[in-house]
Amino acid sequence: MEFSTIWLFVVAAATLLIIPGPAVFYIMARSIDQGKKAGLVSVLGVSLGGSVHVLAGALGVSAILMTSATAFHIVKYLGAAYLIYLGCKTLFSASDKPTSETPKAPHKNLFRIFYQSALVEVMNPKTALFFLAFFPQFISPSAGSVPVQFLLLGTIFIMLALISDGLYAVLAANMRERILGSKVSSKLLNRITGYLYIVLGVFSAFASPSNSKT
Repeated sequence: MEFSTIWLFVVAAATLLIIPGPAVFYIMARSIDQGKKAGLVSVLGVSLGGSVHVLAGALGVSAILMTSATAFHIVKYLGAAYLIYLGCKTLFSASDKPTSETPKAPHKNLFRIFYQSALVEVMNPKTALFFLAFFPQFISPSAGSVPVQFLLLGTIFIMLALISDGLYAVLAANMRERILGSKVSSKLLNRITGYLYIVLGVFSAFASPSNSKT
């Protein structure tokens, strides 16, 4: 691939990543709910899920989502149901006890946060559709192996997403500290994150192949 093509892709991808999407809101919800460490672990999980979509796209597996309405809807509703489940679980675990300190996410829960985040991203069909719609614009059969080009662009995109999503996670964690520093009830934080998960789940349920932005 020509350097000018790769550079153009970097600029376009960075521009898109600046605009918050469902994955960013999910990461911010984690940071607000459980702190910076949980948010950054979620970033890693989402990146792993994105890598699965990149690999699937390079192998042509993701194309099934664009050609099979049944496969698309199965993945879509499973992902939406899981997000809504996380939202309801967060709401039901809300506590009325106010706190002026920032609680830390237990170390034993970090692995759970990681695989939950990866699972949410893997079950997001819009990510696969986005990659299949966006990447081919920068791929040329004359430049060599198409799967290799797809993997190269995917790797660049995931690395840029790690930086962008990480910044959003830190931003959300700082917002959380300010809220708790003002002695607002932790129940309010749980409500914010719980409703955010539910909204993301409903949003995912209405995803369509024609709307491919992650």
